[in-house]
Amino acid sequence: MKKSAIISFITAGIVLVSCSDVKRKPGTVYMPDMAYSRAYETYSERDSMKFTTDANDAEDRIFYNNLPVAGTIARGEEMPFPIAKDKQGDTTNYIASKQVPNPLPALNAAELVEAERLYLINCGVCHGAKLDGNGPLYKDGNGPYPAKPAQLVGNALYENMPDGQMFYSIAYGKNLMGSYASQLTRKQRWQIIHYIKTKQGKTGSAPAAAPAADSASTAKK
Repeated sequence: MKKSAIISFITAGIVLVSCSDVKRKPGTVYMPDMAYSRAYETYSERDSMKFTTDANDAEDRIFYNNLPVAGTIARGEEMPFPIAKDKQGDTTNYIASKQVPNPLPALNAAELVEAERLYLINCGVCHGAKLDGNGPLYKDGNGPYPAKPAQLVGNALYENMPDGQMFYSIAYGKNLMGSYASQLTRKQRWQIIHYIKTKQGKTGSAPAAAPAADSASTAKK
């Protein structure tokens, strides 16, 4: 009887001791490269993320303020724009954006239709369906917007504006126009610029012609 009681007591003690603390860190890891990430994980704790709110407070508190490395391109993100937004009151990058060419080739007929659709949805409300600055918000001065938006056709300032500078304005906003970076992908912004240049009569953005058939192969057929 005493023997069984002792065995039961020892067993209970072992169970209590084994359950009292959960081992978070194993003593030996067979393959550490698979157990621990060499790269920074999104919410992993490290010294650069610690701070103390009070000089007398020895407790480290965790915060998260990590940003992507400068120049990082997200997966699926296309056509990175090399010009950053100017600081308040500066126009250096806005002027430099003149040198950025449109990376898209001239639009074909189907792409031009899509570009027009994107323009009417995002730009026509201000600049007008005819690109004359007389959209529903202005409406010949009778609309809710008191000042006439930019007239993209028939105005030398905008007709001579380089594609890159137009892209800068769409991406970051300019004057009273806000940024459309959240509404339009980079490709869609360049497509709209092609559409605007086509309406302005710029031959460089005219619809792309269908490839001509090879005369030799045509003759054989």
